[in-house]
Amino acid sequence: MPNTPILVVTTGGTIDKQYFDALSEYRIGESVIEKLLKISRVTHPFRVIELMRKDSLELTDEDRALIKMTVAAAPETRIVVTHGTDTMTETAKVLAEIEGKTIVLCGALAPARFAESDAPFNLGMAFACCQTAAPGVWITMNGSVFEGLKVKKDRAAGKFAEI
Repeated sequence: MPNTPILVVTTGGTIDKQYFDALSEYRIGESVIEKLLKISRVTHPFRVIELMRKDSLELTDEDRALIKMTVAAAPETRIVVTHGTDTMTETAKVLAEIEGKTIVLCGALAPARFAESDAPFNLGMAFACCQTAAPGVWITMNGSVFEGLKVKKDRAAGKFAEI
């Protein structure tokens, strides 16, 4: 595999949520993605852009346009986007309009700051998928790789599934 650099664009979501105290709610804090990659001893070249800190339910059409513009304008052709799981598929539809790039969205059902989070595994899968998948939009969640336009979140089951 070539050592083509990967761009990581963080948008917020549960993967970057933190809990302050018993009287607080979860809030999206400074992204932990770069720290996760360093702790995981990732040697593949990457660059991180912390684009926004939003729950995906709060993302607007303008936010999705900014994500799309950032990805399209980047010199990298392999991109990982960390994103909240609730509207990840909506952003995938917008990003599918970009040609010639491999774009992988991932998130977490539990914050990365939690010991029992799925975040490190999902991020690792996204990095691997990004290096090996054909151009297009992909989603890596629950130990699986999904075509970005052929997946949905099954909230009742707490997982993603093909449609």
